Amino acid sequence: MLGDKGYDSNPNREELRKRRILPVISRRGCPNTKDMGKLRYVVEQTFALLHQFKRLAARWERLTELHDAFVSLACSLIWWRRLKKARS
Repeated sequence: MLGDKGYDSNPNREELRKRRILPVISRRGCPNTKDMGKLRYVVEQTFALLHQFKRLAARWERLTELHDAFVSLACSLIWWRRLKKARS
């Protein structure tokens, strides 16, 4: 689990470890973890790509299954566009 300095607390780390999740959280007052920016960029880019679809930018559906279906459809369209661009 990646987290920035806002999540730096022992209770957060302990809760993650109880769930057998390895916390990678920058400590307050210390320089940032090396290469964490590269990993965060991938996450931020993914959200930006998904928010191109206005229906996903704000969740309107009441059913989780319907929202998940739209996320899957958006991911499929994103990959299809990338593959199409790579071939040309």
